[in-house]
Amino acid sequence: LAALALVLILLGLDYWNLLPHRTYTAEHFGIETLQSPLDADGDGIDDYTDLMLGARQDAENHPAYDPGYFAGGYPPDDRGVCTDVVWRAFQNAGYDLKALIDADIAENTGLYPRVQGTPDPNIDFRRVPNLRVFFERYAESLTIDPYEIAEWQPGDIVTFGGSHIGIISDKRNRDGIPYLIHNSGQPRREEDALLRCHRNHPISGHFRWNGGTETN
Repeated sequence: LAALALVLILLGLDYWNLLPHRTYTAEHFGIETLQSPLDADGDGIDDYTDLMLGARQDAENHPAYDPGYFAGGYPPDDRGVCTDVVWRAFQNAGYDLKALIDADIAENTGLYPRVQGTPDPNIDFRRVPNLRVFFERYAESLTIDPYEIAEWQPGDIVTFGGSHIGIISDKRNRDGIPYLIHNSGQPRREEDALLRCHRNHPISGHFRWNGGTETN
């Protein structure tokens, strides 16, 4: 019985990525790490890297999972959900993602499935289906096959069904699958979870932000 309990504990720790694992980089697999030609905030760090670092900062802050409705739209720094990882990543790169999404929803309300009637800037930018539509329109769409490892780059955005979203890390597992930076209330927010999330809700979008100046 004790042995069974130990096995179950170890399986649980492994599922939540709480056991130590070696991480790898793109270079281990002969993959070139791309850098964006853009640096929106002028900090000397390209946009792709800035997006990843902003997401990582949110992961390190480890906000409590809170899907609540907040006046003004933004939750406190110590609270958030998966979509908050994304706008915080964009903020770190010099973009006001909320303003960009609110403006597009106002002009193209019918394209956004989670806007019911009148747009609500307090919540619309924190809904995964709306983010997916926005990125389909304004970002580069890429493979949704997680095993095409060379096509996944740090700072990429990935949606799972219509219920979850995250940012791709520069860390990879032993098979070259990139780590995911996300918030579903799990213990580790930057983890080897791309395939786990894909099994739960198949990948529905994989995007790379290149300034969003034109619709696709």
